[in-house]
Amino acid sequence: MAVSSFAPTSAEQAIEAPLLGSAGAGPTAATQAPVLSRARMRALVRRPTFVISAAILVFWILAAVLWHVVGLNPYADTGKLLADPNWSEPFGTDNLGRSVFARTLAGADRALLIGPLGSILATLIGSTLGVIAGYFRGWVDTVLTRIFDVLVVLPPIIFLIVLVTGFGASTTALIVDIGVVYAPGIARIIRAAVLAEMGKGYVASAKLQRESRIRIMALELVPNVWPTILIQVTLSLASAILMTATLSFLGLGAQPPSPDWGLQINSNMLYIEQQWWTVLFPALAVASLVVSVQLIADNVKEASQP
Repeated sequence: MAVSSFAPTSAEQAIEAPLLGSAGAGPTAATQAPVLSRARMRALVRRPTFVISAAILVFWILAAVLWHVVGLNPYADTGKLLADPNWSEPFGTDNLGRSVFARTLAGADRALLIGPLGSILATLIGSTLGVIAGYFRGWVDTVLTRIFDVLVVLPPIIFLIVLVTGFGASTTALIVDIGVVYAPGIARIIRAAVLAEMGKGYVASAKLQRESRIRIMALELVPNVWPTILIQVTLSLASAILMTATLSFLGLGAQPPSPDWGLQINSNMLYIEQQWWTVLFPALAVASLVVSVQLIADNVKEASQP
């Protein structure tokens, strides 16, 4: 289960996203423009791929929140080992006699905890460093960019394995590790977006009004690169969810008896030829969630373009 890193060409794609404000707009006008107009929002919700993807995402969110409320027990032994899918157990049972249906729904809990928090942390770190590098330029930009370049070329899975080995595989540690791994790629993209904004009128106007550097970065630049930041949150979310499952599959994330999807796949690989349901359903869960989040990000990016 491999996860691709952020390619350098992503920076060019990010710059193509509509940046708020215009060269002639003042600081106040630039920071009040919406990310998506109402017309574009209406066009977005008419896209079948967006609607279907959003429905899948909502389903997994509800599963993560409500599986214990409806009485599902992913740890209970049903007494039937490797039972075929049937009316009472629609997804069959695993090698320990536990309900694959219950474990698949419960597995969304961990995926939607570590993945989103890790991607939000990565976006916060990456956006902050990207804005600083793009605004100050000079030696600050040079030093930060070289660090970004070195970290981006490292394979994410290798980078994560090193971090997990050093700091453990607790939920908090995994969230921080994922944030650190994906922050450099996001920082490069935000830096490129900030550089595109620096020559516009509202930045020059803010400087002439002697606004502080922190105010210009926080209240002028960030709102104008917000569409790019929003897209990076959703793109990194898909990668973070897949990375979480990958670490568990490799035995470096969740540990038994957790219903984590990657761990389920790893635990039942020996039975994939005859008892295919033990691997198929958690694998489909991972794929459906990752693809739906990716499609949502793609649709938002396309809808925000002029």
